[in-house]
Amino acid sequence: MKIAGLRLVKTISKTFCVSAVKTSPWESAELAARFAQAAAAQGFRLEAFGEHENCPLNAFTKRTPGARPRIYLSSGIHGDEPAPPLALLALLERGVFDERANWFLVPLLNPAGFRLAQRENASGIDLNRDYLNPASPEVAAHVAWLRRQPPFDLSLCLHEDWESTGFYLYEVINPGEPPLAATMVEAVRKVSPIDPATIIDERPVSEPGIIRPEIDAAIRETWPEALYLREHHTPSSYTLETPSAHPLNDRIQSMVVAVTAGLEAFHAARLDAHAITNESV
Repeated sequence: MKIAGLRLVKTISKTFCVSAVKTSPWESAELAARFAQAAAAQGFRLEAFGEHENCPLNAFTKRTPGARPRIYLSSGIHGDEPAPPLALLALLERGVFDERANWFLVPLLNPAGFRLAQRENASGIDLNRDYLNPASPEVAAHVAWLRRQPPFDLSLCLHEDWESTGFYLYEVINPGEPPLAATMVEAVRKVSPIDPATIIDERPVSEPGIIRPEIDAAIRETWPEALYLREHHTPSSYTLETPSAHPLNDRIQSMVVAVTAGLEAFHAARLDAHAITNESV
């Protein structure tokens, strides 16, 4: 898959020197406008929940009448991770977010960081460590919006990792929830390497490319978005990570493949559960 108009930048990762991209082909305001256009074309409703650095903080929701699972996806919380919002845009434009679910998308949580191509926001705050007691206007506005939403059946937070040599993910789910991690990893394996490390971010790997951390939120001094969601909004939380040292188009493709495979596995599991319920009636 190719994304037209990319500006490739030569940079050095923490591990080795390769061709990598920290910037997007669009400014944050341009990307926000493109999201709004694509979302409207797909029947989404725009919900502006704030503004920062002259760029809107937008959510996009799409609700279909009848009983549907509620699925949340976010990206762009770190401004030097352009592949996730571009992948989310590609998924949106392809019509992946269909009538099988009610959808909640937050594509660009850190527009100032995105414009500056830096991890933190313009004030130097890492937004993905700010969800316990928000100090940033972006996270405070996001949390206020989340509190107005119903519980989510599934959440996917899309990220990149500058130290990774391949794709990996975190899976944190309640007992009885369908496991999606292995399906996503196997789908990505066909298009991109899986991180071979046995320890990632000081956490043991359960199986190649999959971390299933044991988290005690009560002792954490800082909360990432995924932990906040897990504690307050969803029984099934995933954080997906592509390797930033790889070419941008490859990372976008890996994320698109992972999300698509995970969503299809989620829908299939719900159909199976519904069929079993009907058989037992």
